[in-house]
Amino acid sequence: MILLMGIAAPAFALDLETARSTGLAGEVDNGLLSVPPGAPGEAQPLISTINNSRRAEYAKVAAKNNLALDVVGGMMFQKIYARLPAGTWVQIQGKWTKKAQ
Repeated sequence: MILLMGIAAPAFALDLETARSTGLAGEVDNGLLSVPPGAPGEAQPLISTINNSRRAEYAKVAAKNNLALDVVGGMMFQKIYARLPAGTWVQIQGKWTKKAQ
């Protein structure tokens, strides 16, 4: 029984695309992820892991190009936003909304 549970566990793992498409995670205009309003916090571990990776990458880009970290995050948000499907939660200037198109 323990072996069976170990094999089945990855099937229930939450990934970024699923978290965004189900409204458990949303993109923020600083280039990071957050939990949208009214969503349960079950995606928080995934959000934290991805945000830590993004911060590390943004810091490398910022240092290499002599830019502020928030500038890099904002630039990355623009690239991420362009690829998001309609209906994805986004927070722009502190206000949560769903992407229209």
